[in-house]
Amino acid sequence: MEKLALTLSGLLAKVASDFPDRRAISACGKFDLTHARLQELVDHAAALLAASGVGAGDVVALTFPNIVEFVIMFLAVIRCRATAAPLNSAYTAEEFEFYLADSESKLLLTPKEGNQPAQSAASKLNIPHVTAELHSPNSKITLSSTKVEPSVDLMSKVVNEPSDVALFLHTSGTTSRPKGVPLTQLNLASSVQNIKSVYKLSETDSTVIVLPLFHVHGLLAGLLSSLVSGAAVALPAAGRFSASTFWADMISYNATWYTAVPTIHQIILDRHLSKPERTYPKLRFIRSCSASLAPSIMARLEEAFDAPVLEAYAMTEAAHLMASNPLPEDGPHKAGSVGRPVGQEMAILDEHGAIQAEGVSGEVCIRGPNVTKGYKNNPEANKQAFQFGWFHTGDLGFMDSDGYLHLVGRIKELINRGGEKISPIEVDAVLLAHPDVAQAVAFGVPDDKYGEEINCAVIPREGVVVTEQDVIQYCRKNLASFKVPKKVFITDSVPKTASGKIQRRIVAEHFLAQISTAKVPKFGA
Repeated sequence: MEKLALTLSGLLAKVASDFPDRRAISACGKFDLTHARLQELVDHAAALLAASGVGAGDVVALTFPNIVEFVIMFLAVIRCRATAAPLNSAYTAEEFEFYLADSESKLLLTPKEGNQPAQSAASKLNIPHVTAELHSPNSKITLSSTKVEPSVDLMSKVVNEPSDVALFLHTSGTTSRPKGVPLTQLNLASSVQNIKSVYKLSETDSTVIVLPLFHVHGLLAGLLSSLVSGAAVALPAAGRFSASTFWADMISYNATWYTAVPTIHQIILDRHLSKPERTYPKLRFIRSCSASLAPSIMARLEEAFDAPVLEAYAMTEAAHLMASNPLPEDGPHKAGSVGRPVGQEMAILDEHGAIQAEGVSGEVCIRGPNVTKGYKNNPEANKQAFQFGWFHTGDLGFMDSDGYLHLVGRIKELINRGGEKISPIEVDAVLLAHPDVAQAVAFGVPDDKYGEEINCAVIPREGVVVTEQDVIQYCRKNLASFKVPKKVFITDSVPKTASGKIQRRIVAEHFLAQISTAKVPKFGA
């Protein structure tokens, strides 16, 4: 493979020369940038960063909404061989302080209006703060720090290496403090090429970004894979997902697909039921990832929007994609399965490292050029994660006879009720098949008799009344008796992480705290 194809920066430079005049990015309702124009803006912004002292290996934290400035600055940081560390703008000052310190950031980049909590954390840590602004599509990025105009050919001498650490993210930390994940140019280049190949993304594709770009799903699957394919992305005017403008944006930018987490698919479905659009665009496919998609939701999405819904499986440590259901012309897409491995080796191992036969559950393990070399400063986590020459995902699953992966759940989230292991994913799927249930999540709670018991939280559909008894009766019809939730919390919302994921541990703590503060279990590692 030529060196260009081993770096994300190289792939993007090639697209700018192959498809210079095709639309790359649209700021909804404002302006469009072509691939060639985006490359010019990125190179210029990279030169500004280099001129203000950002060098190879320096970590630059960025906290922005989903706006054009973020895309340009993110790519510019990587282009000057530094490491981009995107952060959620909604963090508190304490959270910013942890992430800035843990990533050893040398600089904080924000939009012109700034971000108060991030700035106070940065000043506490003596990290300089710089704002970035693109005044108009014809201007260049201006940074608050540089008054000098760097020489035009400054970046022509800078060569991006496959081994450069380009992206630094943290895992969502289901059991302990978040772990730092460094991803190289090679990791990112491999991942976007895997995504491009399985969905056959090309310069004729277009999507609207609905997920935050500080997280691998939106960043790799939505944004970077599109750019590397010569395709186009539109960024919603609000700087984040808005159900009320989603379809209008999809239609006006001729979108051919979109990717989202199940909670957003459910919001889009609920809106379709209460306020349907006059017309919907003809989509090649809809993609779902980051949490399990219940078969009933998949069926309703396909029926509502007349497109195949392809569920995929991904994680930060793999630079996003690990497995996906294929496009219809490449094979069936199976409800309840996350599809076949894409661009990497995958095996189901038992605790001794032995590969399991089809249909037998074990830990899902992977290896490939997209996988991180290891967590930052965390030898203990690395020892556990990289046993027997494989990266261990912490997920339990099995392969079927067609080579499709079926996930049973996180190893640590399986509910052990008196020795019976219950997969919360299976209980979720039954709850979500109830005609009056919009969202649902099952979780384990401590129990004196069984060690653990199963509870669930249920959000009814708009305008429908659902009782605890209704849900329990429905579960009794569709689940073995030991899997039926003992308690059902009827609610209008459940706590989610910033990337829209539902973490069962956090949901369990939230609802148990409502019953009795005395009984709240302390979930450790």
